[in-house]
Amino acid sequence: MIEEIGRRAREASHALRQSTGESRRQALLGMATGVEEAAPAVLEANLADMSQADGEGITGALIDRLRLDERRIFAMAAGLRSVASLPDPVGRETGGWSLYNGVQLHRVRVPLGVVAVIYEARPNVTADAAGLCIRSGNAVILRGSSYALRSNMAIARAIRQSLDAAGLPSDGVQLLEDTSREGAKALMQATEWVDLLVPRGGPGLIAAVQADATVPTVIDGAGNCHVYVDAAADLEKALGIVVNAKVQRPGVCNAAETLLVHEAVAEKFLGEVARALMAENVELRGDEHARELVPEMGEATEEDWATEYLDLIMAVRVVPGIDVAIEHVRRYGTGHTEAIVTDDRVAADRFVAAIDTAVVAVNASTRFTDGEEFGFGAEIGNSTQKLHVRGPMGLESLTSERYVLYGDGQVR
Repeated sequence: MIEEIGRRAREASHALRQSTGESRRQALLGMATGVEEAAPAVLEANLADMSQADGEGITGALIDRLRLDERRIFAMAAGLRSVASLPDPVGRETGGWSLYNGVQLHRVRVPLGVVAVIYEARPNVTADAAGLCIRSGNAVILRGSSYALRSNMAIARAIRQSLDAAGLPSDGVQLLEDTSREGAKALMQATEWVDLLVPRGGPGLIAAVQADATVPTVIDGAGNCHVYVDAAADLEKALGIVVNAKVQRPGVCNAAETLLVHEAVAEKFLGEVARALMAENVELRGDEHARELVPEMGEATEEDWATEYLDLIMAVRVVPGIDVAIEHVRRYGTGHTEAIVTDDRVAADRFVAAIDTAVVAVNASTRFTDGEEFGFGAEIGNSTQKLHVRGPMGLESLTSERYVLYGDGQVR
């Protein structure tokens, strides 16, 4: 099955590489309309997926990611239209110069070819990944989880029909319906057909990819994100940032999991922020100093500092200064997003320089680490590694550069 899907994807990628930016833009607009028109079928399929997940005892963040409603479906369509409106990266010249012998060298962006995405219970990824790949001239093979299979099939069906209507190969978007571990492993090792694999899921999926994949990968890793409230923080701003970072959508990778507070403001700030968080049903787990100030907190363990909860739970530590905050983030952070709240520019610059992570936020919520928020229309993943891209992955991340030489008979 992988060989057949891969062969068709490769053939489609050749056609997409030669297609015009305008034809791909129009295809995405058609895909958006197709998703909207398929909303009743998608909702029916999602209801069946939700029923199955409920029967298997799935709860919390996973069920939230799986759930679709009309608003989320129309948000998918809006995302496709947003990506369609972005400049086409394919063929963009990023540099050029004349060689010593008169040969003209041009450096240009080109599609990667065939992108594979393995993801868990997030049907919106089906539309986001398809839109980004088609707009950037790539074919895509999608492999979602068994929890979302019916929803993914309904969305992929609408997208493939729209591609065909737009005159582009429908095999530019294919859904691997085999949701077994063996099927995933075969895709991870399809070196003849797949140019890049992007896994989007929990630690188990990432570990499997790191152990089994032989195709090039970009890891969409865990988000054990921190907010550090400095001694020079505007505490009103800090309150809003912390609550937003934890509560606005706790089940996603850019939600904050640990709050670090400078001891100089802890007595004034911790009680207020704890009340605000607990009013939103957040369970707090603190170190000894934090629990002295807020006795209602549970006790934080070593495991808590290292945990990506993806839930309404937050670890809290009082630190003596920015150096200890930086040490804590270096030890427990996952390279995703870290934030500092401070009105001290020197402290802000020091934090930014010291923290080696994909995104650093100064006086802003960690929740901004998102392709749509960054103006990418959508994202195919959020890279926590350093090659070939880092942070939210948009259109440009799905291209590479090559060199084109124009000569007049020159030889070396």
